[in-house]
Amino acid sequence: MTENPPDVSLTVFVGIDTHKDTHHAAVIDHLGRDVADRQFPATAAGYRAVLAGIGVVARVGVEGTGSYGSGVTAVLQQAGIDVVDVDRTDRRSRRFHGKSDPLDAYSAARLAASGIARTIPKAHNGDVEAIRFLHNARRSAVKSRAETITALKSAVVNARSASSCGI
Repeated sequence: MTENPPDVSLTVFVGIDTHKDTHHAAVIDHLGRDVADRQFPATAAGYRAVLAGIGVVARVGVEGTGSYGSGVTAVLQQAGIDVVDVDRTDRRSRRFHGKSDPLDAYSAARLAASGIARTIPKAHNGDVEAIRFLHNARRSAVKSRAETITALKSAVVNARSASSCGI
């Protein structure tokens, strides 16, 4: 048995402008017309709420899939949705159209719909993520060691200065 593709008129594209505490999602139809937008919390429940009742999602464009958008990206990918990483809106465009979360989210949706945004987000699991974690831990340890040595040398110099003054 073959599956019929979903009705094109039901297909939507979503753009998400990410921030630390909240994200803003915008939905456009297959013709690029604005359908809806809203803000949601950057939590697991908020990520699931993005998908509630918006139709058949063809693709989602997310700003910052490697940082603030990594959580929502993982949830969307686990749901089997095609996710692409979207670059920030360019300065020239922001100058003419302004800067706001809804505008950025709609821009991300349009970039996802047009196919301009094609970068597949990095997976934050497996061997690569383990190596990245170890690399960051080592870098932090080396930095802490250097700071500790500097503080100890400073303490020794200050102690010598104090003892030579008869303090």
